[in-house]
Amino acid sequence: MLLVFCAFILFLVIGMPVAFAIGISGALFFIQNLNLPFTIPIQLAVSQTQNFALLAVPLFIFAGNLLNGSGITCRLLDLANVLVGHMRGSLAQVNVILSTMIGGVSGSCIADAAMETRMLGPEMIKRGYSKGYTCSVNVWTSLITPIIPPGIGFILYGTLGQVSIGRLFAGGLVPGIVLTIIYMVAVSVDSRRKGFEPARKGLPTLPEVAKAVIHSIWAIIFPFALLFGLRLGIFTPSEIGAFAVVYAVLVGWVAHRELTWEALKDVMKTTTFDVGAVMFIIALSAIFGYGIVWERIPEVAADFLLGISGSNPYILIAIIVVFLTLAGMVVDGSVLILMLTPILLPIATEVGFDPVHFGLIFVLTITMGNMTPPVGSAMYAGCTMLDCSVEEYIRESSSFFIATIATIALFIIFPEITLWLPNLMFGKG
Repeated sequence: MLLVFCAFILFLVIGMPVAFAIGISGALFFIQNLNLPFTIPIQLAVSQTQNFALLAVPLFIFAGNLLNGSGITCRLLDLANVLVGHMRGSLAQVNVILSTMIGGVSGSCIADAAMETRMLGPEMIKRGYSKGYTCSVNVWTSLITPIIPPGIGFILYGTLGQVSIGRLFAGGLVPGIVLTIIYMVAVSVDSRRKGFEPARKGLPTLPEVAKAVIHSIWAIIFPFALLFGLRLGIFTPSEIGAFAVVYAVLVGWVAHRELTWEALKDVMKTTTFDVGAVMFIIALSAIFGYGIVWERIPEVAADFLLGISGSNPYILIAIIVVFLTLAGMVVDGSVLILMLTPILLPIATEVGFDPVHFGLIFVLTITMGNMTPPVGSAMYAGCTMLDCSVEEYIRESSSFFIATIATIALFIIFPEITLWLPNLMFGKG
């Protein structure tokens, strides 16, 4: 299996697309083991796409793109501006609030970073924000988006680890709000230090807030409709994805009347590319994962980590967080979730971590890799759109990196932040 891992890293270093890197390196395992039929890799790739639970992935991607194409994003921007326009660094604060609200729409930090950079970036620079700080705010605040349900990372983790997706969705809601508050504090501190002024004077009036809330009510309802649909047993995780698509179409076509035929064609084109990329990686990851299980790597890793941590759960989770932070810098988050869930989840549960609590820490830490060099997808999306150098971005990102690490530590120390809502909605499990 060492050859397989070395080949995978080599392929990534030379710039091979992730899907091919993981598929080809996984196939090397079968070339080494001639006693295994070479028809197995083909069967594994095909059977992985037949997993009914994973049907939720393309459906939520489609729903997210539909909601973005139905006028919801502009309405959420108006609401965010009303709520925080009176604060110092108000446009940066709008980024934080908008990412939180978009979390119930798209579930993708890369999509959120690209969209907010395109919408808010030029105006922030015009109002005196540096390119580096503008890019940092747009990129780092998008980390909130995959934590607020529905998050694709939670669906992948829950499917592979056989963890309730309903509990995972509920478990992300309070931590998403906590992360929002911590980022707002970080922006407030930066704004005072850099002298950013508010965009408007005075607190918003109650009629202004009420009007903005009513204007964006369909987006606000969406994540709660998903949670209660799962809690009441009306939908399975896959069926809730289909419901999300129907909901998005009705909102765009009936409520907002902005989902035109041309917009729908653009959404379907974008979704085809997004789903193809994600499902191709998922299919080929089955080939890689087979060798991991065959060589009993989860058991070996468990023995190793438990040995160096002395079965102390906090030392163990600290080691895992450091490892995931470094791994997320060089490997795509979806790939890491697919590769590492079968290895790390059993280790975490063995020392007493709840699967939902661990899943939140796991997905959040891995997703942070999208904001960090050398291969952070969200980072490059923001830097490219604003013509900002990576060096300038890194220099202005320190407050957000520190805030994120502090938040992860907070979630580790206080598991009830994650588990309170799932236990309230679904009971302790």
